[in-house]
Amino acid sequence: MALKIGVFASHGGSNMQAIIDGIEAGTLDAEIVLVISNNSGSGALERARRHDLPWRHLSGKHHPEPADLDRAILGALQEAGAEVILLAGYMKKIGPETLAAYEGRILNIHPALLPKHGGKGMYGIHPHESVLAAGDIESGATVHVVNENYDEGPILKQRKVPVLPGDTPETLQQRVLKEEHVIYADVLADVIAGTIRLPVLGD
Repeated sequence: MALKIGVFASHGGSNMQAIIDGIEAGTLDAEIVLVISNNSGSGALERARRHDLPWRHLSGKHHPEPADLDRAILGALQEAGAEVILLAGYMKKIGPETLAAYEGRILNIHPALLPKHGGKGMYGIHPHESVLAAGDIESGATVHVVNENYDEGPILKQRKVPVLPGDTPETLQQRVLKEEHVIYADVLADVIAGTIRLPVLGD
């Protein structure tokens, strides 16, 4: 039976697209049962509509109280039957009720090698600026389990990318993004195969 996935994204959703492509190509035995975005104009929601995927815009606009938003998100996920959540450029912290209900089953992809270049504010171009400012010779992409702290959950897999002479944050970002698309699908395939075991799945 296909693994039922919920995807959270705030902007373009290119990592989500890589998962969609794998599912449509038959290389990932999974089904995206819900796409959630806090941004009504996000590219992720446009991708969801283009591929006829169920989607919801859930944000503080309609649920000003964080606890109400958390409950609305959890309710939508449970109604859709999502077993695993993938964060694909989601700019909001997961609420405590959703975090507890899906403990160990929420995954995130980070555009740098954790734990060095993670934490609050490390999103978008900022991790790449941090890597170059540190003089690191390599960067990469990290998939990890989400907990209550930014970028601190257990690391599942990393792919390294060399930092090249003359790199700017933008050129490094583009090379890392290509690896993000590969590694997220790889981790999902491992979850489906049971090579990476997440709690509750199959119990």
